Amino acid sequence: MIHSHRPLVRSLLISFSALALFVAGCHKKPAAPPPPAYTPPPAAVKPTATISADRNSINRGESVKLTWSTTDATNVSIAPEVGAVTPQGSTSVSPIESTTYSITASGAGGTADASVRISVNAPAPVAEAPKSSFDDLFLKEMRDAYFDYDSASIRPDAREALQKSAAFLKGYPNARVTIEGHCDERGSTEYNLALGQRRANAVKEYMVSLGIPADHLNTTSWGKEKPFCTESTEACYAQNRRGHFTLNKP
Repeated sequence: MIHSHRPLVRSLLISFSALALFVAGCHKKPAAPPPPAYTPPPAAVKPTATISADRNSINRGESVKLTWSTTDATNVSIAPEVGAVTPQGSTSVSPIESTTYSITASGAGGTADASVRISVNAPAPVAEAPKSSFDDLFLKEMRDAYFDYDSASIRPDAREALQKSAAFLKGYPNARVTIEGHCDERGSTEYNLALGQRRANAVKEYMVSLGIPADHLNTTSWGKEKPFCTESTEACYAQNRRGHFTLNKP
């Protein structure tokens, strides 16, 4: 009896084992895929910068055009004076002296610099004409008054000359002058001294009438003692009949 049930038990055990294996296979989790390979981010690129000028030498007062270009930069500036600029561009500058303009470009990859120098030519110094001393101006601007023979009357040409002399002296109110009366060689010494004094006095009176203070004018007579021309001709005599100005020294 016992032997008759053994095949049945064996069959049931085999069935239960197969069923257990099937159930176990249904609940088994699939294998996880392998993780993706790590790719590092690309390295930041270092900026580049260039700057140039349309002229490297100018005269003071002129302008020069700066042109620049950069890559991979987030901040760009030019010194001196220009300041922050776009990555590419141009601008005009007018340096008053020789100047180096530098561009700085910065970004995630670092910093780049470039520069250009502008030479400014200073104007050549203007040579000043030598200033004339007052003595030189006095000799140049003061006019003598000429007289007719044996006369102390102011002639029309003498009036014009004395007007120019008075205009000059008005520009130098501190100047003090002496009016000398001169004569030609004809006549006695005594007569010519007196005639020379009358001529000096006539010149002084006319200068006073033109606005020159009387106390700025002294008079003296040399008669025929100091001739300007020594030839015995009418042309020479005419040069010696004059009222002549000299500058009084302090």
